[in-house]
Amino acid sequence: MKSNILLAWRNLWRNKRRTLITVASVFFGVLLSTLMTSMQEGSYSSMIDNIVKFYSGYIQIQHEAYWDNKTINNTMTPTGELFELASSVREVTHTTTRLESFALASSETLTRGSLVIGIDPDKENKITELTKWVIDGTYFRPGDDGVLIGSELARYLKIEVGDTLVMIGAGYHGVSAAGKYPVRGILKFPNPELNKQTVYMELSNCQNFFSAENLVSSMIIMVDDQYDLKPAMKELKAQVKSPYTVMSWDEMHPELLQMVEGDRAGGTVIKAILYILIGFGIFGTVMMMVAERTREMGVMVAIGMQKIKLAGILFFETVFIGLIGVLAGFAGSIPLITWFYTNPVKLSGNVADTMIEMGLDPYMYFSWLPSVFYNQVITVFVMTAIVAIYPLFMAVRLKVHLALRA
Repeated sequence: MKSNILLAWRNLWRNKRRTLITVASVFFGVLLSTLMTSMQEGSYSSMIDNIVKFYSGYIQIQHEAYWDNKTINNTMTPTGELFELASSVREVTHTTTRLESFALASSETLTRGSLVIGIDPDKENKITELTKWVIDGTYFRPGDDGVLIGSELARYLKIEVGDTLVMIGAGYHGVSAAGKYPVRGILKFPNPELNKQTVYMELSNCQNFFSAENLVSSMIIMVDDQYDLKPAMKELKAQVKSPYTVMSWDEMHPELLQMVEGDRAGGTVIKAILYILIGFGIFGTVMMMVAERTREMGVMVAIGMQKIKLAGILFFETVFIGLIGVLAGFAGSIPLITWFYTNPVKLSGNVADTMIEMGLDPYMYFSWLPSVFYNQVITVFVMTAIVAIYPLFMAVRLKVHLALRA
């Protein structure tokens, strides 16, 4: 076995040109598939980050009855123990609480149903960067008695900054809720539905309005990115007990998860086509290698070399070519992906305008996940190992009298 491996290694460099051509096909296969996978996963991460940071957060702790019946009567009291538990999880970066319910927003004779959201201004801004959506007026401060409203709602009610918004609704356990609030600012979101119905209030002010003292609808928990989500969810679910429940972004946004999975499936098909092209490229160069050496193999068998030993040498040659190619591809992809990861590609034109309107950054992001690299290395190397069966098969079936005349 040792002699077979040594002969295979020496044979590779008898014809350096042929070897380097074959190695290059493997190298570019790994490089292209890694680049494509990194771009694909990076775009998913960017899209998920933008959506969860825009509103829902990565994780929410709620009363176990709230998600199926989102009424103010299914709210919860966030205890200090719950905050300590969330903060103790290593992956958690920020936490905040919200109180959400519905009310009629009115101005003179105009009225529209609205989503009322009570927030902690400072903590909320760290998570969703709400201040960047303020197009008129100012963002409010803790203890502020004013409101922020969506741009379309303000237009419909004919309200401007400094005007008074009247709200009427049903509070906790059916208590009447009514109040007049000065408009501190106008918000314009990428989502038209939020512009039509959203009213933000400072949390304590919102709790007073709904007679829901110390009650919140949910605790929002943030992690650095979606790859920290799984360990954080595992720890939180192990510690959070009834009557609370823990939900991740994919449970709260199943449509987003389906979109990502559907696009990932499409990307898998494209990568499969790429792998097929890579496989046939490798197979073609190996066929050329075997055809060029047919006479040589015939002479070796004629002077006494066993076919099985010859087959082993050819097999190891192909495996070595694959190994060199995937290692070179892996080494070459690291600086390339590092560059794109730290310097995302800025988009321009209509594509950039569309992404900005959707609330997304106009950049093409890349991923630095370890699986982006090792999955491609393993896949291409396995393909090379499969291709290595061909010279093994040809050596075993070699007909010496025909090979000597090749």
